[in-house]
Amino acid sequence: MIGSLLVANRGEVACRVFRTCRELGVRSVAVYADPDAEALHVREADVAVRLPGSAAADTYLRGEAVVRAALAAGADAVHPGYGFLSESAAFARAVLDAGLVWIGPPPAVIEAMASKTRAKRIMAEAGVPVLVAAEPPLIVKAAAGGGGRGMRVVRDLSLLDAEMASARAEAMAAFGDDEVFVEPYVEGGRHVEVQILADAHGAVRALGTRDCSLQRRHQKVIEEAPAPGLGAALEEELTGAAVAAARAVGYVGAGTVEFLVTAEGRPFFLEMNTRLQVEHPVTEAVYGVDLVALQIRVAEGVGLGSLRVPVASGHAVEARLYAEAPGAGWRPWVGVVRELSVGNGGFRVRPSTADDPRSRDPHPRQHALLQRVGGWEEARAEGAGYVRVDAGIAAGDTVTPYYDPLLAKVIAWAPTRPEAIRLLAHALERARIHGPVTNRDLLVRSLRHEEFSEAQMDTTFYERHLDSLTGPRDGVATAALAAAVADAQGRSRFGGWRNVPSQPQEKRYRSEPDGTEHMVRYRLTRGGLETDGDVRLLAATRTHVVLEAGGLRTGYDVAAYGDRVYVDGPSGAYAFTALPRFPGPAAPAEPGSLLAPMPGTVVRVADGVAEGCAVEAGQPLLWLEAMKMEHRIVSPSTGTLTALHAVPGRQVEVGSLLAVVEELTP
Repeated sequence: MIGSLLVANRGEVACRVFRTCRELGVRSVAVYADPDAEALHVREADVAVRLPGSAAADTYLRGEAVVRAALAAGADAVHPGYGFLSESAAFARAVLDAGLVWIGPPPAVIEAMASKTRAKRIMAEAGVPVLVAAEPPLIVKAAAGGGGRGMRVVRDLSLLDAEMASARAEAMAAFGDDEVFVEPYVEGGRHVEVQILADAHGAVRALGTRDCSLQRRHQKVIEEAPAPGLGAALEEELTGAAVAAARAVGYVGAGTVEFLVTAEGRPFFLEMNTRLQVEHPVTEAVYGVDLVALQIRVAEGVGLGSLRVPVASGHAVEARLYAEAPGAGWRPWVGVVRELSVGNGGFRVRPSTADDPRSRDPHPRQHALLQRVGGWEEARAEGAGYVRVDAGIAAGDTVTPYYDPLLAKVIAWAPTRPEAIRLLAHALERARIHGPVTNRDLLVRSLRHEEFSEAQMDTTFYERHLDSLTGPRDGVATAALAAAVADAQGRSRFGGWRNVPSQPQEKRYRSEPDGTEHMVRYRLTRGGLETDGDVRLLAATRTHVVLEAGGLRTGYDVAAYGDRVYVDGPSGAYAFTALPRFPGPAAPAEPGSLLAPMPGTVVRVADGVAEGCAVEAGQPLLWLEAMKMEHRIVSPSTGTLTALHAVPGRQVEVGSLLAVVEELTP
């Protein structure tokens, strides 16, 4: 029996594993890098061990340091989470060599599946269908990679060498292995995967399918279970192939076999993830199981044959809440999270009865049993839905540029797919998220998009719809007015909006993240609110404003943190930066200056790029790494590169001067 477990990871997944540890009575051990000293996963662990340094390469990716931490803390076992060292055979061997229990498949299995080229050969020999490279479009992939890193789509063969070089560089930086391979890029395909569970005695089970087609930069954004619209025959083919894949390598533990399903319904093996998946909660919700508990029990030697086979019920959808701006090239954001609450902040909440204390529904204590118990059975009997929040950050925490920008995962379960989608969209829309810019609006719009609601999506969803999903929003002007009125109440010495002097007021706000400026002009009088539009003020305090427009009464909650203002209403939330009425002179910038759009590290400069060289508009000049992703920085114009301040390895802040391009004049 495992008595103490170290999670070799951080953030949301560490918190997730610790939750199960508490339910099983297992002591939890965290590791942390210096920027994570006060992180949520550190606070939730029983004990924590410091890994000196900031960058992942110096901390969470140092296997020998993590093993030393486990031994120093008296841990019996190590759970790798996902990402970092979770698919490192060398790390798994180091854990076992130290006399610790490894919560995962045998190192030989990890090694066999770590290289996608080797994995494809094994799968082909086992009769699992695989893709074979042919004509463009092609996709370049990192053999040792995942999460979209080291991945490039090539539609022109003349660009293949350059894209492979770029993929190799990114793969080496991310995984320490620059091997890449090429396979056909399937247009209009769906990303469908199968959850597998295997014990050390040869038993293998498939726990249904998941659809993960909505992706940005080849990283998943919205996932659901079961994968909709497959049909019984295709679902049976997928689960059968997944079980065959697991048996072919002697798999043990929880894992995922990923497939690309063509528009014609033909499945092809992509990869096997020898770890827990980020999207595992949707399977847990549908089957009523605790996959982390099952991982632990399998590692303790328990066989699956003694456990009841689960029966899937209902539908679950998960959305990943990132600190990023989708409409600005998926730019990651950093900063302090002032508030982060979905539902009423519980692990699982029935929003329809959120005001009733009895509605708080803690995670079911299934331990290692494959069964639904407690609140799950109650909810299904009542036909109610659930919202579950798996977070790695809380109010007061800071999003740093060192790690992935994932804030939380929000999961909704309901008896049917339309109900689950509706519940999740509503929960996200009403969530209070004050701090860095997030992708929340994109998630809500994606869930309500006709293509998604009708299960007609594919992996190019965001390539085709990003502009419409990130376009201007309705209600911004009214929200800015609510912010201005609340600000007036906060500054008033007269105790109420009806007593505020009637002088004309002007406030300037910049909407975030699109940067659109709004000038609000109004006057508060004893007779009401006078504006350019037909809006009535019904009530106002410094934190809550009630407006009536077009006969509709709407309440807005307003929170201000310095010059940053957040307005939360029933149909969404808005973020503003309060601007001075008369803007001062802007800091002078040299013409052609190329400034860093985000904090990060310069990872490389394009070949042949140097001071004095000619450049074309849109030509890649250098790459910044921020929050586990590389961001391409291109020349703003055609001309001459007169200065290059970017040096590989240099850390830069937002606005740092990277280069200067002197524009070519006619």
